[in-house]
Amino acid sequence: MIAIIDYGMGNLHSVSKAVERLGYEAVVTGDPTAIMAAEGAILPGVGAFGDAMEHLRETGLDAVVKQYAASGKPLLGICLGMQLLFSSSEEHGDHEGLGLLPGAVVRFRGDYKVPHMGWNRLSYKQAESPIFAGIEEGHVYFVHSYHAKPERESDLLAVTDYYQPVTAIVGRDNVYGMQFHPEKSGETGMKLLDNFLVLCNGGGA
Repeated sequence: MIAIIDYGMGNLHSVSKAVERLGYEAVVTGDPTAIMAAEGAILPGVGAFGDAMEHLRETGLDAVVKQYAASGKPLLGICLGMQLLFSSSEEHGDHEGLGLLPGAVVRFRGDYKVPHMGWNRLSYKQAESPIFAGIEEGHVYFVHSYHAKPERESDLLAVTDYYQPVTAIVGRDNVYGMQFHPEKSGETGMKLLDNFLVLCNGGGA
């Protein structure tokens, strides 16, 4: 069972359907017991960082996500959900994040179009990560105005290029994050999601 964490700000339906298409059972839930019982958990997110953290704190799910990460079971943050894994964000003020990965989320700055929107190629920084098993460096779909800057280079698994190297996939131990929506990123995205789900199941569907 894969828990898709419902805190009121996620693109829950598309993630749930993608997990089911890959042959896994998914439950959309905000219940701490159900989340902690799952073999894997996904933290989605659409909207503003500060609002998302407020929702997580109001529901007590911030503590649940941290407890889940500490359990050693695989956790995946998607889009805003990935950004929430970091220490802080400057989106509409300074906001504290979940602090599972050290680093800050900052706005794109430069003489180019923001948000960053479109298909961009991944470049692996840690090609040996199990999240990349059997997958070549393909294109995935991005829509975001803020990007994460991890403090530890070892947490940066893949980047893309948008006038600068941009964090695309992060990971440490059992905690992963993808800035793009894998369920909307064609074959490459679905394969990346499948590799995460394989980790949740201890090696196979």
